[in-house]
Amino acid sequence: MTASRASRLAWALCAVAVLGLALTGWFDHLIREAGRPDLAHWRALDAIYAVLGLGSPALVGAVVASRRPGHPVGWLLLVYGVLVTASLVAGGYLTYALLARPGALPGAGVAVVVYYVLNLSGAPIPLLALAVLLTPTGALPSPRWRWLARALVVIAVASLAGGAFNPEPLEPPLQSVTSPLAVDLSAGPPPLRLLNDVVGGLVSAAFALTIVAAALSLVVRFRRARGVERQQLRWVAFVAAMVPVAVLVGVTATLIGGPAADTVVTFVAGTISWLVPFALGAAALRYRLYDLDRIISRTVAYGLLTVLLGLGYAVVVLGLGRLLPEGSSLVVAAATLAVAAAFQPLRRRVQGLVDRRFNRRRYDAAGTVDAFSARLRDQLDLDAVGGELLAVVDQTMQPTRASLWLRR
Repeated sequence: MTASRASRLAWALCAVAVLGLALTGWFDHLIREAGRPDLAHWRALDAIYAVLGLGSPALVGAVVASRRPGHPVGWLLLVYGVLVTASLVAGGYLTYALLARPGALPGAGVAVVVYYVLNLSGAPIPLLALAVLLTPTGALPSPRWRWLARALVVIAVASLAGGAFNPEPLEPPLQSVTSPLAVDLSAGPPPLRLLNDVVGGLVSAAFALTIVAAALSLVVRFRRARGVERQQLRWVAFVAAMVPVAVLVGVTATLIGGPAADTVVTFVAGTISWLVPFALGAAALRYRLYDLDRIISRTVAYGLLTVLLGLGYAVVVLGLGRLLPEGSSLVVAAATLAVAAAFQPLRRRVQGLVDRRFNRRRYDAAGTVDAFSARLRDQLDLDAVGGELLAVVDQTMQPTRASLWLRR
């Protein structure tokens, strides 16, 4: 396949995934118009997170596949995105055709089988794990990992083939729907029930172990990588470090409960599902490898700044709320002005603290330049200034060679 044909195919698959997200939203609209808003899958905020989280694999995959057609990660992300959006379309179709307006659409039985194959099988997950295994070079870490690549492909194909025969009912509101091809061995004689339990346990264990092994392959690859490959893997390591934090936030929100808990969980899941494909794509494309320290620094700094300003705003509002009449607009105005006044000084202090801890090279370079600027105000000897300038350039920029030419 030529590069132009590969690019057209990649963007065509991306368009299919985006169209699937649009169809899912359209089915939600039809369900609400049918007078069953309780069956709608997405609220407005959830729809935004879903589009970002579910559309990003296809979009990132299209960019990678169109620019590097020989790299398998782009195509795996594309297939993953298409399969996930196809399962969403099948779910919306079933909800409308079976519950909102029964009999309004044809082919509900086929849609049930498609939904079982794509949703209950979990087949897209091994494809994403295979993309992780092949990141960032497009090849395995070593020939010893061939067994894992083959196992992931076999599990994905077997999951797709066996999903249609799954006897389990769907999740609410489709709990009354079962696959027309379901084979329930648990209702048979004891030998078949035992076989069903053993095979199910082995498949579940193999599924989980291969996913964990794919994640561990990144650790092994990162420890052995040098140079450009190590810089590529830092994108994935950055996102991997954020996953435990996101899981902790989601679990905390679930335990606290309340009306905002579902929104927080959806936001966390949508953010992680958007960041993982982005990290894989950035690693495959070698995008801005050496700017990651700056990105981490800015992320941590503005995260801390947001927390501190939010706490300051709350303290000002609570403090003035006790002194001023209830409902006074002066409280909000004063809190807003206080936050605005503290933004720049606090940002500089937080950024300096973060750079000192996480981006030491930039912090040292900035300190060297500031010290040179201070000495330059009192230095009159041109030869001394030139020598100091070359020393500062060599220390901060670390060039291969530096020369200074002065016009007489």
